[in-house]
Amino acid sequence: MRTSSIRRSRARVTASAALGMLLVGIASVPAHAENFRSQQWHLDAMGAEEIWQLSTGKGVTVAVIDTGVDKSNPDLRGQVLEGKDLAPQESGDEFTDYDGHGTGMAGLIAGTGARDSGSGAFGLAPGAKILPVRVPGLQGGDVNMVEGSERFNRVIPQAIKYAADSGAKVINLSLGNNEGSQALTDAVKYALDKGSLVFAAVGNNGDKGNPVNYPAATPGVVGVGAVDQKLTHVPFSEHGRQVDIVAPGQDMVHACGGGTGMCKSKGTSEATALASAAAALLWSKHPDWTNNQVLKVMLNTVAKPKGGEKRSDFIGYGAIRPLRTLKTPGDPGPADVRPIDDLAETATPSASASGSADPAPSQSSAAPAPAPQAAAEDGGNTGLWIGLGIGAAVLIGAAVAVPVLRSRRG
Repeated sequence: MRTSSIRRSRARVTASAALGMLLVGIASVPAHAENFRSQQWHLDAMGAEEIWQLSTGKGVTVAVIDTGVDKSNPDLRGQVLEGKDLAPQESGDEFTDYDGHGTGMAGLIAGTGARDSGSGAFGLAPGAKILPVRVPGLQGGDVNMVEGSERFNRVIPQAIKYAADSGAKVINLSLGNNEGSQALTDAVKYALDKGSLVFAAVGNNGDKGNPVNYPAATPGVVGVGAVDQKLTHVPFSEHGRQVDIVAPGQDMVHACGGGTGMCKSKGTSEATALASAAAALLWSKHPDWTNNQVLKVMLNTVAKPKGGEKRSDFIGYGAIRPLRTLKTPGDPGPADVRPIDDLAETATPSASASGSADPAPSQSSAAPAPAPQAAAEDGGNTGLWIGLGIGAAVLIGAAVAVPVLRSRRG
């Protein structure tokens, strides 16, 4: 899939030169403010301060398969492990973020806020460790779409298997491609069999054709979409059967690579990073649980579709609520039973990712209005959006202080 997330702005990078990898976040721009934590509405909404009294993600490794992770970022110092570089075409190694995107995902997951004596940006799981696995992005014209897709389906399976073999409980893939493969399906199954959970972004073209993206649509992967402060599906977030859960993906402030080292962005990349972090929080508190049980509890505690249905093509089974997973997890279920029956699906379906009874072609129209919402029916501290009216208003005021200096998709 074409890279269209936190992009490099070099003239040599063009759509026709795409590797086949989409970094699925949108509009990342340098952020300038004295206290970045005050701008992180998603942490306030999810009750981060209370969450961190229960779990910080300590003891859990999250693999970030992306453009590299800058371990020198002030909010990520001490958080980044030795990883692997699968992008020899780029200079440097896994700690050299050639795009800035991978560092951004790591920041959303495990940022410590240590910048400027504690005024930096936090990740949802600041006690987790990041395993960086750098994969190729755009190569300035040396590949066409067919070659790019082939490279994607060769390199990403390697990255997934490496992450699983390296002890990553959670594997974060904020990227995608328009074509999957048996190799990708096999790699995901390998990771699941090793005990990992695999999260992937569903993509940012929901209002521009809504193509099916992989590995989000790969059997065994938890596909993550984006919602805003009101638990409402955002138009760019792709929809269909590949959407399993959703998380905040609008107006996200976080540590990132390049420039000031801080960014404001939006996209399903960001939502995926938060879903991965939520899994790390839960696994840290219940280290003996299997990947099936962690996922089961995440699904037990989501803010379900507002219409009352079990799942929606727009928000999946619902929006993550990490505080509720920690406080009232419910029954984690059997250790060896996957809570989502998706492992028998084909690796590269030609039909749309629509979850309706009569699947529509993949090039469907933009999402209908009004956008589907998740229902935070129990409210209070176990709801996803704690203090919604107040938190959203604070964000709006704070966001004014973040100048838009450049536009990048992630």
